[in-house]
Amino acid sequence: MKKLLFWVILMVVLGLIYVLISRTSENSIAGETYKIGFIGALTGDGASYGEPLRNVAQIAVDEINAAGGINGKQLELIAEDGKCTGEAGVSAASKLVNIDKVQVIIGGVCSNESLAAIPVVEAAKVALVSPSSNTMNLSGKSPYFFRIYPTVTEEGKVLAEAVKDSGKKKVAFIQEQDDFTLGVFTAFKDEFMRLDSSATVINENFAPGTTDFRTILLNLKKENPDVLFINPLNPGTGDIIINQMKALNWKPQLILNDPIVGDSKTLLKNKEMFEGAWATEFTVYTDNPKMQHLIEVYKAKYGSDLAYQSFAQTTYDTVYLISEAIASVGYDGTKIATWGRMVKNWQGASGSVTIDAKGDRVGGPVIRVVKEGKLESVI
Repeated sequence: MKKLLFWVILMVVLGLIYVLISRTSENSIAGETYKIGFIGALTGDGASYGEPLRNVAQIAVDEINAAGGINGKQLELIAEDGKCTGEAGVSAASKLVNIDKVQVIIGGVCSNESLAAIPVVEAAKVALVSPSSNTMNLSGKSPYFFRIYPTVTEEGKVLAEAVKDSGKKKVAFIQEQDDFTLGVFTAFKDEFMRLDSSATVINENFAPGTTDFRTILLNLKKENPDVLFINPLNPGTGDIIINQMKALNWKPQLILNDPIVGDSKTLLKNKEMFEGAWATEFTVYTDNPKMQHLIEVYKAKYGSDLAYQSFAQTTYDTVYLISEAIASVGYDGTKIATWGRMVKNWQGASGSVTIDAKGDRVGGPVIRVVKEGKLESVI
């Protein structure tokens, strides 16, 4: 009888030890926090929007943690420098997946970061959620990718419609060689030529890192276009182009892309040259209480106005969407990615968010005009 009791007690003790070891092992795998990766340009010219968006993501993480976290755990943001290039995007994704063991990544901020990161996250079954990548090449690219910023096709379409409605027929592009800028050009050209087969679209492109645009600008000026579309990857390059246009005493009707108009300092600095320029903007709902809150908190925490507000609002929403996904389906990349394609009419700082079966946000940008160094009324 004593031997039987001994063995019963021993089995119970061993069972308890096994359970304890199993739970400890599970906790070591899951970690003390839910790690969320971030890929964006934190150095170089692209840092003008990469850093503010990283800051916005951190604000959202801090708010969620202050409210108790998710399922009793805190969120931890791990940011890596994607440099707005494919090479750095791969490196950043590999580090986040293989070293940090994240199950979900915010990014890339730039489209080429996202495109390059997709094979890495697919292999590891990690979700990739972009707040700003808008090239059409990402549409339906991977079941592990979705985004909450409209595609560049919508941007090109509304700009082409505005130019057509104005009666202008000849448009020239000065365009950086990049997937995002190529997407803008292609979407615009396809729609513009569809609307008016007699129209003309000229494109002079340049390599990243170019600083002397005088020859390109002289060639375009000789073409005497009705509209010049300035299409670089960052506002710094746009600023250089404008300065060289001033030297050539050339001020045509301008169209500016997202990286330029999203930088308030560049707009204000070049307000004379930019006056009357057209641009698109994914509607910023400044009267939305969540967006008002973000603007106020950013100013208080970082001592500057919130830049790139159309991207900032979607970055803020991305963190909150990810937190809801974790709360709903767990810290699992495959489940988070699947959950993302079922988002319907979710209300955030950027308005109502719906993601379609291709992982794209439903909705698009509107046309605005630059007045006194600011994006103002719709044309």
